[in-house]
Amino acid sequence: MDEGVVKYRCDWEEAGPVAAQNIADLMDWRDRLHGLGLIGVYENGIGFGNVSVRLGNSCQFVISGTQTAHLRTLGPESYCTVTEFNLEQNFLGCRGPVQASSESLTHGALYLQRQDVGAIIHVHNPKLWQQLLFKIPTTRKEIPYGTPQMALEMFRLFEEENLAERKILAMAGHEDGIICFGSTVDEAGQVLSAVIGYT
Repeated sequence: MDEGVVKYRCDWEEAGPVAAQNIADLMDWRDRLHGLGLIGVYENGIGFGNVSVRLGNSCQFVISGTQTAHLRTLGPESYCTVTEFNLEQNFLGCRGPVQASSESLTHGALYLQRQDVGAIIHVHNPKLWQQLLFKIPTTRKEIPYGTPQMALEMFRLFEEENLAERKILAMAGHEDGIICFGSTVDEAGQVLSAVIGYT
């Protein structure tokens, strides 16, 4: 099983944390999702789930760090800023107290594709995943998570399925994986809440 493994080439610059007030909503939603079991750790110790928010009008974004899913709450020291990425070269540059999540390239692809995507939530839930699989925009089963192929699959879903309107997708090749997004983290959270019946 290769879940939770960083597959991109990473240039990580260790640096201080992002100011807490700049990511307050992101931290709030992440901890709420952890409380619901949508972010956490499997019995085998592999973590799942992450959240991110775009910085201004750039393609830079703040994302929860790799190997942090087991923590009930995350402070600013557990987030990282992705400063650059190249999908074709499977490369990502980031700076912060921790390295960026293994799913960062997929987040980057969504920010690159749509200027109106301001925040992304990635959760895992077996029951919800089974219910949504192929009923909402769904990535192809042979596409593994955390790869340039998965990042490019985001582009396909915008072109071939109604991802821009639905703002939620299931990952057939990433068991239990669901991604939703919005202009803000609150909107992304509301998209998710609508399908799980949580307010």
